[in-house]
Amino acid sequence: MQLYAVGINHQSAPVKVRERVAFNGETMSEALRNLVETGPVSEAAILSTCNRTEIYCSTNDPQYATGWLADYHKLERDTLKPYVYTLPSQDAARHAFRVAAGLDSMVLGEPQILGQLKQAVRSAENAGTLGSLLHKLFQRTFSIAKRVRSETEIGGSSVSMAAAAVALAERLFPSIAEQRVLFIGAGEMIELCAAHFCARKPRMVSFANRTQARGQLLAEKHGGNAMGLADLPDRLPEYDIVITCTASQLPIIGKGLLERTLRARRRKPVFIVDLAVPRDVEAEAARMDDVFLYTVDDLGEIVKLGRESRAGAVHDAEAIISLGVSDFMHWVSTRELVPTIRALRDEAERSRQREVEQAIRRLTLGDDPKLVIDRLSRSLTNKLLHAPSHALNNLGEGSRDELAQLLSGRARAGDRS
Repeated sequence: MQLYAVGINHQSAPVKVRERVAFNGETMSEALRNLVETGPVSEAAILSTCNRTEIYCSTNDPQYATGWLADYHKLERDTLKPYVYTLPSQDAARHAFRVAAGLDSMVLGEPQILGQLKQAVRSAENAGTLGSLLHKLFQRTFSIAKRVRSETEIGGSSVSMAAAAVALAERLFPSIAEQRVLFIGAGEMIELCAAHFCARKPRMVSFANRTQARGQLLAEKHGGNAMGLADLPDRLPEYDIVITCTASQLPIIGKGLLERTLRARRRKPVFIVDLAVPRDVEAEAARMDDVFLYTVDDLGEIVKLGRESRAGAVHDAEAIISLGVSDFMHWVSTRELVPTIRALRDEAERSRQREVEQAIRRLTLGDDPKLVIDRLSRSLTNKLLHAPSHALNNLGEGSRDELAQLLSGRARAGDRS
């Protein structure tokens, strides 16, 4: 079995494709078990965020994982195929390290992805699909990410998605302080956006969430009020700015609701940032007059600001990652030799047991103990040296010299001891 990373991200697929293969956290364990139990996959972890869906797995058939991803989400395989990347072994490890370090994110150096990756690993552990290969991969991944963030300036001068949303709103409205802002959802991204928007001291702030108690906590923190999602049809016309990011698998704001909202607002424009994947707002709303709808992909150009000033940090981070990849692949190659080493040891042990049994029989028959021990040692030495001697005789010249130096070095070390 070999390590593979299979998936799509914001660079390979638009949000309209990414949202179709997003995984719900509540069904992640079931999905992982289904992947491992129905095909040639021995280990698996799934990372699903607004910018990517990736399967890290141990398998000899990565195309199975690609097909499974389409089948699980009831998509035609040919529909998904153009957007999927398949990274083997070393490339998969490098990709995991770059993702965790924030080098593969829409926002260069953004820290949220590390927490999302750790949650993906916890989900795999809970589902029982995290084996020794992926455990070691992610152990190294988190270590590399920590080094990159502590030893480079990769996270410095970055423009976050939340800051980008504020910048877009300020292009439409002369002052956010005069606007009413509604946040839908209560996750980490909504908290970040609330902090950025509330710093502009908007006229009114509200939080709508499926669990109203969670929304109430955010409302108290930011001096706003809370409501349930069921209140949206009646309350939506009150707000000029809407920031939404929920885990809903279906849109919660449809074109019909927005048409009624605009009539109630007398065609006063509404600004909406939909950071959810799958999207919270029906895509058709973007074509409506007086609706300014932006998705997570639409913020891409803004969040690229500052990349040039961090070119040196990226170079330093890539150097750290390259060393990490080399160390990890060395571990993988050593791991692949374990069955061979175990077989050699088992054969040596069988030879030892046979020689000891023969020596005991000779001693029982009254043979000279010195001769028995001498014969035992000679016979055992010949058998143990047969395999390396045969290997030396059949290797190419360069490999033979390297192995001979290694064996002679071991021999000298044994003499000194």
